[in-house]
Amino acid sequence: MANGWARDGAVQDQIDDSINDAVRTARASMPAGESPAHCDACGEPIPEARRKALPGVRTCVTCQSARDRTRVHSGINRRASKDSQLR
Repeated sequence: MANGWARDGAVQDQIDDSINDAVRTARASMPAGESPAHCDACGEPIPEARRKALPGVRTCVTCQSARDRTRVHSGINRRASKDSQLR
């Protein structure tokens, strides 16, 4: 496949790097250790099943869902589009 000046496989390398970064970020944000009995955010009890499934979890399902909705992505543009080069 002709990609101009890019070598063969460069596009796949960018895709692989994006996936690896996302996996690394997800693993780094996973909780570890012993879970408290009550949510750090609202004080409600954290169910035993949740504490066993996710060791180190510090929030209840409701609070974690709210945090996940507000999480920001890294914003790295690996495609090097012309728009990003002009800014």
